[in-house]
Amino acid sequence: MPLYKTITANPHTKVFIWKVEEPFEELSDGIQLTDHCQNRVDGMKSEIHRRGFMSIRHLLAEAGYVDADLYYDKLGKPHLKDGKNISITHSFNFTGIIVSDEKVGIDIEKQRDKILRIANKFTPLKEYHTLANEDALIRKLTIVWGAKESVYKMYAEPGLGFLQHINVTDFDFEDAKTTAKVLFKGRKSFYEMEFLEFEGFTCVYGWATKAIEN
Repeated sequence: MPLYKTITANPHTKVFIWKVEEPFEELSDGIQLTDHCQNRVDGMKSEIHRRGFMSIRHLLAEAGYVDADLYYDKLGKPHLKDGKNISITHSFNFTGIIVSDEKVGIDIEKQRDKILRIANKFTPLKEYHTLANEDALIRKLTIVWGAKESVYKMYAEPGLGFLQHINVTDFDFEDAKTTAKVLFKGRKSFYEMEFLEFEGFTCVYGWATKAIEN
């Protein structure tokens, strides 16, 4: 079982990452899906999506849950029936979840030069002029995107814009952490963010700290 990594982010928050290497049949062994989820996986045309879907059920098991403990609200945000918070991510052959008493978000992204073409849609590029080379810029932009994606998942409100409303504090790669702030509809929210890089991928996760009404 390739449970790739388990991280205790704080006393209330754990991260679980899976490297999807097994065939679908092996991942299905011992996993009981609800009728709804069985229909979902049966309708998936992509084999990597089907395998990723099942690997997330193994991550749920690592956290002490079964498929029936997970449900989604009308905005597509996942929840656990016991009231704990969960966020889920899937990128190529890696999947991840974060489970916490606090509001949480997680994102895994493959580091690709494609991000250079879309960067100005989610962050002011002029902020990164001091980076030494293109590889460093791709790494940094991927972390910033992952942080904003994680915050977006936590906030879960239509109309929230990556460029307009979410700000990620600048950071050094060695820090492996940063903070983020949302200013949206007169309300400020703050988030602690942590990140790690592995095998050409970036994982960013975080949790909400406080919100302030203006």
